[in-house]
Amino acid sequence: MIEIIEAGFMISVPNVKAAPLNELQDEVVFMARSNVGKSSLLNTITKRKNLAKVSSTPGKTRLINYFDVTFLNRDNGERIKAKLVDLPGFGYAKVSKSIKSDWEKNLTQFISKRKQIKLFVHLIDARHPDLEIDRSVAEYLEQIADESQYILPVFTKIDKLNQKEIGALKKRFPDSLMISNLKKRGIDKLISVIYSILNGEV
Repeated sequence: MIEIIEAGFMISVPNVKAAPLNELQDEVVFMARSNVGKSSLLNTITKRKNLAKVSSTPGKTRLINYFDVTFLNRDNGERIKAKLVDLPGFGYAKVSKSIKSDWEKNLTQFISKRKQIKLFVHLIDARHPDLEIDRSVAEYLEQIADESQYILPVFTKIDKLNQKEIGALKKRFPDSLMISNLKKRGIDKLISVIYSILNGEV
């Protein structure tokens, strides 16, 4: 069994230039449009209730938040240290056009230039798998990720779907994971996959 046994806030930065010095490719970026459950998921996988701040206002977070975590493989005692990176939600609303433009520019630069990123975790609401904004993000990640970087699509809120709908989604997106933060379904699998990628087992 793989679990995260230590987690703590490190730093918030506005752009890639302010990102912490780090020579290792051990960063796991979590990205999603607003209100998909990204912050709640980060709290769940780290077992820290308030590690990532959950807001009732979509798009409120505007900084790139870093968290230091330690993974433990309970089977062999091996530990891996890594950084989880919480990006501001895309597709946010109620901000000025100038702020939105700067925000999108900073996020794009961070995603494309931060070579320490090992894994992009793209969270998608299972109830809305075909939104244009998610397709655009998926296509952009495919364009900018190099051979040493991985992209993992993860469908959230599968508790809102019936078994037939979940089956159809799995058939369409066989390389994705399905999770429910509310029901804690798929959480252990997600942690295990992230660990395997960081550990070079994939």
